[in-house]
Amino acid sequence: MPKYLLLLPHLNALLNGTSAVLLVCGYMYIKRGRVHAHRACQVSAVITSTVFLASYLTYHYFHGTTRFAGQGIARSVYFVILISHTILAIVIVPLVLVTLVRAIKGDFVRHKSVARWTLPAWLYVSITGVIVYLMLYQIYPAS
Repeated sequence: MPKYLLLLPHLNALLNGTSAVLLVCGYMYIKRGRVHAHRACQVSAVITSTVFLASYLTYHYFHGTTRFAGQGIARSVYFVILISHTILAIVIVPLVLVTLVRAIKGDFVRHKSVARWTLPAWLYVSITGVIVYLMLYQIYPAS
């Protein structure tokens, strides 16, 4: 496996963290009525998350699974976070797409009704993605 692929988990964590920041900023902007800034943040979050997904799939295609090296309660905590993260990561893809399409169509009433579910789920996935990275590669790295 090319050595540059070993950098992808670090890039993935950076992309997840960036997505979380963009989502929070976009939320704060729309609450203040700054629609253009909100749109820029949310579109940037979609792009960042799309790049993350491509990078994540590339890494795991070439590398395969990375085993968690932690023991005891850390192992249980890791798997609870990982399982909830994985399930919501699958769920948010259609939620993000529906939210985005409704905004593009100008259907802001329906956009807002789904966005109130999309935002917290997407934030959870982005933040727990960083936590999984930290636990897997920084706190309990495989020897």
